[in-house]
Amino acid sequence: MVDRDAERETGAEPIVRMRGVSKSYGDTLIIDNLDLCVPAGQKLAIIGPSGSGKSTILRLIKGLEPYQAGSIEVAGEAVGVPLRSGWFGGKKTRRRHVVGMVFQQFNLFPHMTVTGNIIEAPMRVLGLRRPEAEQRAAELLASVGLAGKENAYPRQLSGGQQQRVAIARALAMRPQVMLFDEVTSALDPELVGEVLNVIRALARASGMTMLLVTHEMNFARDIADRVVFMERGRIVEDAPPQKLFTAPASERTRSFLRAVLER
Repeated sequence: MVDRDAERETGAEPIVRMRGVSKSYGDTLIIDNLDLCVPAGQKLAIIGPSGSGKSTILRLIKGLEPYQAGSIEVAGEAVGVPLRSGWFGGKKTRRRHVVGMVFQQFNLFPHMTVTGNIIEAPMRVLGLRRPEAEQRAAELLASVGLAGKENAYPRQLSGGQQQRVAIARALAMRPQVMLFDEVTSALDPELVGEVLNVIRALARASGMTMLLVTHEMNFARDIADRVVFMERGRIVEDAPPQKLFTAPASERTRSFLRAVLER
């Protein structure tokens, strides 16, 4: 059954729908008949052990991976179709820029300045003229605390600064949905806070739908409207953060939280 709880609670129209989605790599099942509905404007944190399928969910929503069964819709449009029908991606994913994604690695173009990295996609995909794209880049850099870094190159920035540029780059496409895939996992511990603070401010100031895969439990508790705990490609528990973190219904959720919170 497709998850309707969040839709009923918020009254918001779902912007992300996954129905019966299964995804395998060879003989290894990664996502197992998954149903997930995310209302517009919701901040959803996805937690769970490594290999549970968390990052794969984001990649499927973004249209970066094929899948074997089910259906995925974002903003009312299909994202790919199952491989069993012999086709994936292409014309069915016409509005991929509706979804922005920030990855574990920064993936900035090393030969481009910070501004160049941010304006490339808006100019090529959205058809913005350079002055408008540069103005948008400057505003976004200021919003992530990097005003004055417009002409710097990635090699001149810290890891935290590069990740903040990556966030600004994703936001420059004005997506309706933002995906954050363990965006602090490649950072030195002292740089984690500056990136989390940018995402926290974005979540509080924006009505944008956000899905966040994270190992930062306190951050998930603070930022999310809803938390999903996954294991072996399935949703084990789906609840508001105050319930999931203080009185989880599943013993598996409890044991996971004990392990990660006692580190």
